[in-house]
Amino acid sequence: MYPVFYAQFLKDKRKPLLILLFIGLSILATLIFGNSAWGSKTSVPIFASGPNSEEIEQKWVKLLNKDSDTEYVISEEKTAREQVREGKRDVAILLMEKDYRLITASDMPNIQLVEHEVHKVFTEEAQLQAITGSADTAELREEIDRYLENPPLTVQTKSVNGGELTSHNMGTQLLFGFTLFIAMFTIGFKVNGINADKVSGVWNRLNLSPVSKTNMYSGHLLYSFFIGFFQMAVVFLIFDYMMNYEIGPLHIILTIAAVFTLSSVSLAMLVAGFTKTPEKFNMVYPSVIPLIPIISGVYVPPGVMDNPVFTFIADLFPLGYALEAMMDTALFGAGWSEIMLPVSLMLLIAVIYMGIGINLGERERC
Repeated sequence: MYPVFYAQFLKDKRKPLLILLFIGLSILATLIFGNSAWGSKTSVPIFASGPNSEEIEQKWVKLLNKDSDTEYVISEEKTAREQVREGKRDVAILLMEKDYRLITASDMPNIQLVEHEVHKVFTEEAQLQAITGSADTAELREEIDRYLENPPLTVQTKSVNGGELTSHNMGTQLLFGFTLFIAMFTIGFKVNGINADKVSGVWNRLNLSPVSKTNMYSGHLLYSFFIGFFQMAVVFLIFDYMMNYEIGPLHIILTIAAVFTLSSVSLAMLVAGFTKTPEKFNMVYPSVIPLIPIISGVYVPPGVMDNPVFTFIADLFPLGYALEAMMDTALFGAGWSEIMLPVSLMLLIAVIYMGIGINLGERERC
């Protein structure tokens, strides 16, 4: 086993560019997509038409932007409609004196959030107008704001264990998601070395040496595990100690990463056993792996991917389980008992896929 392991290590020692490239991609992807896509407010164009359009826009832009996580920006009607039609914006809002219309060409989840915010603001304004009996509600709003500075009753929302509620952090989710996803490529290309040795004849020559077939498999798979885990550990250490990301207890995160690495090695072994040759592996594996983060919901907030077919397919791969365990640890302080279920499922995947993969790889070579 050791000679095989050492031979794979020497290959990467002579040409370490691929490993360094994947480590850099993990960090770069998180910094680009994690900070830019989810770190800023969503901008929604608003506009009005008619003789009183400017007055209507100035009235509602202040009310909509008050205590809102969305930035509502006054825009030209033609520009706003073109942006929606071309897919540059998900939604625009046509304002009226007492009503509004959503301008949209898609059915993205954030449209529902925007509609909920706008509906709430218009409903509150209608209630205030009904109380005052006029369209001028500024004085009543000021009076309500002064009253709420010292309310007679306050409500505090806390988590089950009594602590503060933690909002979902997409930056952290993308950090874990990209790191795990890119590590799957590194692991797959290393496991493909088994097929490369079999096709080149190295595998048969080793069979005639004192090295057993079990040791040959162990050497390849153990090195694939080592290099995949090393890549993820380096990324997590950089984000934790150098970039001050809150990724949770490092020993738990690394344990989850180790179990994920084991199951990913088994998944790559399954594909290698099915494809038989390195060329077929390089066609199938890079085509299938990019689909896994999509169906596993890595790129979207929780609850968006609720399609039962996609959920069933995602459950066949370890990425979703590892991401769930890491997010629970990072955001909610989950301990060993809380992450036991996803970790156990990843171990089950590892055992099943490894057995099937080795069996397929040896079936036509006995």
